[in-house]
Amino acid sequence: MKKKTLKMMGLSLMLLCVSMSGYSQKTIDLFNGKDLSNWTLFVDPESGVNPSDVYKVNDGIIEIAGKPFGCMYTKQQYENYKLHVEWRWPNEKANSGIFLFMQTPTKLWPNAIECQLHAGDAGDFVLLGGSDLKEFKLNKGEKRPEYPIVRKMNQSNEMTPGEWNNAEIFCKNGKITVYINGTLQNKATKPSDKKGFIGLQSEGGPIQFRNVRLTPQ
Repeated sequence: MKKKTLKMMGLSLMLLCVSMSGYSQKTIDLFNGKDLSNWTLFVDPESGVNPSDVYKVNDGIIEIAGKPFGCMYTKQQYENYKLHVEWRWPNEKANSGIFLFMQTPTKLWPNAIECQLHAGDAGDFVLLGGSDLKEFKLNKGEKRPEYPIVRKMNQSNEMTPGEWNNAEIFCKNGKITVYINGTLQNKATKPSDKKGFIGLQSEGGPIQFRNVRLTPQ
């Protein structure tokens, strides 16, 4: 009888662990498809523009004007996740990016790693606000650029304006791996600030986003 009870307890514990594991892997819709209530909207403070005029939702799609510069970012910070983001240029190729490990903005471009979406360069890493990656190296005597770049691995495989692209970004213990439209484009490691907000950038021209989803890892 005692053995049977212990077996039942062991089985219950195993099922509980499996259940908790499944829960921890549950995908989170960062964009609810209706509004931007889960996001903080930020634009260049010197622009004098209301952020709600820059970031809008129409028919389940986020529309970012591109001007003035700024970003919209999650209200919660995240670490160790898989991030899925779909984007397209509604009219013509332009510039934008996905901010990873973003810290609270105190200036136009906050401390963050930008996964570049600039047309032709999707998958580059741009080091914003003094952030760093182990893969970025300076030769002796060289001055650090204002916006250092870790270049992507392969040629651009982006879709034409009007068609949807997708980015799959894996962040685990500071290691970042980026796939653009299914192609591995970049890998790098962040030595510090391995937790932060996730942002979508306004920089230059209109861009649209949908299906912004996060799965804890």
